[in-house]
Amino acid sequence: MYVPAHFAAPADALAQLLAAPGAVDLVSSTPAGLTATTLPMLHDPRANTLTGHLARNNPQWRDTVGEVLVIVRGPDAYVSPSWYASKAEHGRVVPTWDYVLAHVHGELVLHSDADWLAAHVTRLTAAHEAGRTEPWAVTDAPARFVTGQLRAIVGVEVRIGRVEAKWKLSQNRPAADVDGVVAGLTADGARDTAAAVQAARPS
Repeated sequence: MYVPAHFAAPADALAQLLAAPGAVDLVSSTPAGLTATTLPMLHDPRANTLTGHLARNNPQWRDTVGEVLVIVRGPDAYVSPSWYASKAEHGRVVPTWDYVLAHVHGELVLHSDADWLAAHVTRLTAAHEAGRTEPWAVTDAPARFVTGQLRAIVGVEVRIGRVEAKWKLSQNRPAADVDGVVAGLTADGARDTAAAVQAARPS
């Protein structure tokens, strides 16, 4: 990943991105070429892993060769040059895109053990149900049904080798332009990206 110095990510970039569970893209090479699956994964900073699961019928787990790439996305949005104060000053401005992104490279390890899978889906469900008024739990479903569902998936664990992250959030623009970007994104409803731009602005 190309990361100019002014777009360097914070030291805890991956932890920030994965603090709120979400879907990522698991990309791998196979004898037939590149393939990818979107799936939720959980980050374990102590083990330095990402864990998720694929449908057993999905050939990606079986066909993957070598290292895998997990693409983790944060907020992103189009940035209009009309928001820049610089537009009125000299007009030498162009559109761009602001975004937060991490590329996680690592070894793919597979898990078919029923106990591992049960523990994984329990953790994954708890992470997404947390904060709900009436959170659903895996144990709410009939045990026989859950057993059948577990047989239909394969656990995937990415043992993280390296992380490349980029926080491209208008840090290369003058302060007045950043003010315009924050205001423009907010007006467009891209509040998450606006907040990220505000947080990343140079002190």
